[in-house]
This record gives sequence, C-alpha cells and structure tokens, in this order.
Amino acid sequence: MRKKQKRAGMRSSFAYTLAPVLGYFIAHVIKYILASRRQQNWKIFFKSGNMPSSHTAVVISLVSVIFFHEGLTDLMAVAGTFAAIIIYDALVVRRSVGELGVAMVHVLEESKSKGKRPFVALGHKPLEVVAGGVLGITIGFFVAFFITK
Repeated sequence: MRKKQKRAGMRSSFAYTLAPVLGYFIAHVIKYILASRRQQNWKIFFKSGNMPSSHTAVVISLVSVIFFHEGLTDLMAVAGTFAAIIIYDALVVRRSVGELGVAMVHVLEESKSKGKRPFVALGHKPLEVVAGGVLGITIGFFVAFFITK
C-alpha cells in the first residue's frame, strides 16, 4: 500500500512541475505565432505582455492540476491565493506601469531626446488574462488526466 501512495505522490509532484512549465511554454509559442504576423523576430518569444497571458497560464495550470488531483484542499487554497496575486499584478499593476512607460516615451519623443527609445511592456488586457486562464485550465486538465494518470 505504501508503494502505491509513494508512486501517486511522485506523479503529483511531476504534475505540479509539468503543468506550469507547459503553461509557460505553450503560452509563449502562441504569443510568438500571433506576434510573428506583425514582426519577424525570434526575440518576441521572450517578451512579456500580449495574448495570452503566460503569467495566468502558469498559475492557473498549477491551480487546476492541484484541483484535479486533490480537490479543494489547503494546498489548493494556497495555490489559488498565489494565482490571484499574480493575475492581479499582470492585469492591474503591470498594466498601469506600462501605460506610464508609454507616456514617458511620448514625452521623450516630444522633447526630441537623442537617446535610445526604451522598451515598454504594457502588462495584460482582461481578454489576454482570460485566454491565459482558459489555456491554464486546459493544460491542468490534460496533465492531470492524460499525462500523469
């Protein structure tokens, strides 16, 4: 009986690592595909912002795989709290800072500054966060039921 429990615990640990890694990777692949229509540059694979939110995909995939493996537990509550903080940051804090960055760039351009134009990451729009959440739930489901079962 203990051997079975140990194997189940190892599968859970693997799932809790695999789901967020897949969430990050798949979200960035989708971002690259969507953004490569506008610009042909491999560096866009690593940029933050845009569709879908990789922040949201990572944390929601972790929360959902925990939920599918264990149900509503203390671990699920901790992961959910962590996810709420990350999503709030991506949606509100980073978005506000990004908009301030865009305003700063406009001021620099109007003052005819000769410096290099700074890169500004805008954070996420609500639709980008929802898309990241749907992606995260989907990944969590597939990891829990098809990969680590």
